Amino acid sequence: MKKKYLVVLGDGMADEPVPELFGRTPLEAARTPNMDRIAREGSCGLLRTVPEGCEAGSDIANLSILGYDPIRYYTGRGPLEAASIGISLGNTDMAYRCNLVTIRDGIMEDFSAGHITSAEGALLLSSLERELSPARVYAGVSYRNLLVLPDAGGATTVPPHDIVGQEVAPHLPSGRDASLLLECMHASEKVFAGHPVNKDRVSRGLPPATQIWPWSGGRVPALPPFREKYGMRGGIISAVDLLKGIGRCAGMEIIEVPGATGYLDTDYQAKARYALMALERLDFVYVHVEAPDEAGHLGSVEEKVAAIERLDEMIGTIMQEFRGVIAVLPDHPTPIRTRTHSRDPVPFAVSGKRGGHCCRSFSEREARRENSALMEGPDFLSHLLKEG
Repeated sequence: MKKKYLVVLGDGMADEPVPELFGRTPLEAARTPNMDRIAREGSCGLLRTVPEGCEAGSDIANLSILGYDPIRYYTGRGPLEAASIGISLGNTDMAYRCNLVTIRDGIMEDFSAGHITSAEGALLLSSLERELSPARVYAGVSYRNLLVLPDAGGATTVPPHDIVGQEVAPHLPSGRDASLLLECMHASEKVFAGHPVNKDRVSRGLPPATQIWPWSGGRVPALPPFREKYGMRGGIISAVDLLKGIGRCAGMEIIEVPGATGYLDTDYQAKARYALMALERLDFVYVHVEAPDEAGHLGSVEEKVAAIERLDEMIGTIMQEFRGVIAVLPDHPTPIRTRTHSRDPVPFAVSGKRGGHCCRSFSEREARRENSALMEGPDFLSHLLKEG
C-alpha cells in the first residue's frame, strides 16, 4: 500500500519566550500532547524557511516548505492570491495584495480594518472600482483583496502588518508603479470616507476601512507541477487565498472546508475531517491553519496559546484514523513582542523515527537542544518523504 503524508502547518506558531508565560513560548505553555507525541516518537529539528535576502512572510515560507525555492520561483504575493480567486493575469500585469486598513492621523492603526467582513469589503471595493482606471480591484476574503495594474513594472512596498502603530509616510510605495499605486490609495480614501459601510461600522464601535494598502506585487510564477515534482497527488486545505494560490500554481487540489475562516474562529475539526476524507484519494495533504499567526499579529498571548491547543486537538482527531506520516511545523515565527513575522528558524517534527534528533516535546527550545542541525526549507519535503 502506498505511503500517505500529511503536513499540518500552524502559521506563525513559533515565538520567543514571553514574560506573561514565565519565560516560556506559547508552544511551550500550550497543552499539546499530540504534537509532543510526534516529536517524542519521531524525529525533529530546525528549519530555515526564509532564505537570506527574502522577507519573512507566509508566501516565501510556504513555497519553501513545499520544495519550491523562493530565490528561483517567488515573484510576489499578489499573483499567488490572483491564482487563488481565478484571475488570469496578462504577461505585463502586476498583481498586488490589497489590504483594507485603518489609518488615523497618519498612523497605521489596524492592518485588517478590524477584520472587516468579506461582504463589507466587497461593497467598498465595488464603489472604488468605478473610480480606478486602468487599475482593477478584486474582492477576496475579509481584508485580503487584490489590486491589478496593467503594463506595470513593480514597486517597493511594505506589508501593513509590519508597521502597526507607526507613521505610514516613510513606508509608502516607491519605484516604477508608485505614482499609480498612490493614486489608487488616495482615491480609496475619498471613496471610503462617509461610505455607508464605514458609517455602519463606526455606529457599532468597529474601526472603519479608511483606505486600501497595496503590497507585494508580482507577475505570475511558473511552478513545476507538484505531481511531476514528487510523483504523488497533492492537496491543500486553507482558508487563506495565498495558500490556495500556491496550490493552484503547483497543480494541487484545493480542498474547500465549510467553516474554515482564516481567523481565530476557524473550524479546526472540520479541517481534520476533510483532511481524512482527502487522504482517501490523495497521497499528500497540506493543512494550513492561520489562527496562531493572527493571534501573534494581535499581540494576544491568550489567543495564541488557545489557537495552538485547538490545532493540537485537530491533530489528535487525525491521528485516531490516519496511519501515514505526519509532520507538524510553523511556517515562520510571529512573535507576540513584535506582532509581525521574523526570519528565525522554526521547529519541525515528523512521525516515524528514522534516526536524527529526538525531542521530549514539540517546541522551539527542544528543537534547538543538542545543537540540532539546521535544515534548509526547500529540502524539507524530500526529508519528509524519506522519513516514511
